[in-house]
Amino acid sequence: MRIDLHTHSTVSDGTGTPAQVMREAAEAGLHIVALTDHDSVDGWEEAAATAADAGLGFVPGIEVSCRHHGISIHLLSYWHRPDDDQVATMLSLTREARVQRAREIVDKVAVDYPVTWEAVADLAGDAATVGRPHIADALVAQGVVPTRDEAFTDILGGNSRYYVPHYAPEVTDAVRTMSAAGGVTVFAHPGADARGRIVTTSVIESMARAGLVGLEIDHRDHDERQRDRLARIAARLGLVRTGASDYHGTGKRNELGENLTDPKAFIALEKARAAGRPSAVN
Repeated sequence: MRIDLHTHSTVSDGTGTPAQVMREAAEAGLHIVALTDHDSVDGWEEAAATAADAGLGFVPGIEVSCRHHGISIHLLSYWHRPDDDQVATMLSLTREARVQRAREIVDKVAVDYPVTWEAVADLAGDAATVGRPHIADALVAQGVVPTRDEAFTDILGGNSRYYVPHYAPEVTDAVRTMSAAGGVTVFAHPGADARGRIVTTSVIESMARAGLVGLEIDHRDHDERQRDRLARIAARLGLVRTGASDYHGTGKRNELGENLTDPKAFIALEKARAAGRPSAVN
């Protein structure tokens, strides 16, 4: 069974609609797929309906933007209740901060490159969250760089002089909030040091004490050294090892199914879900 638990649609920074992502997942030979847009669950209903038509098992999820002492952390949550008040408040604050931050980045980048907020907003369309990938798309459209990946490497990365931080909840608070709403939480690409600073093992330990269920170990941003290190941490802390593509459509080189979650690991996630409260979307 082929299981991919990390994908993005036009609801956040993917290039395909939720329905398109599900159809592409079926074409890629997947059996179970999660939609995990940044800080939004707006694509769940559309994705669930298309997945059912395509014979796919659908996992409703989200990727929550978090922080620990200035280090950006992404937290995956599956099956949480989307109407939970605390979750809604946390995500609303994060989305608003993302928009303000994107505006500030555009203002800085525009000093040196031909990019405008209007162009970024137009490319973002109806996305619930606006972020650096949309700025990257605007730079690509202007011929400044050929792809999103090059935009992040050359202009928009965390070490760039154009970088602007933004509000995000403390990661252990986010783990508790999502868990209280019935979510099964997994630390997304925890060893992706090429993206910028990563947290220490002690932070993962704190997240585990707060209710973290898994580590996304099998990810294209992890080399074998990081996978081995993270696997040892997961084994010691009793965390589930997951894998996923982190698919964004044509925006990134990531391919659906390039990394997968083992069926036994998925069963462990389902058991964690059963031990909590179920989501309103199945």
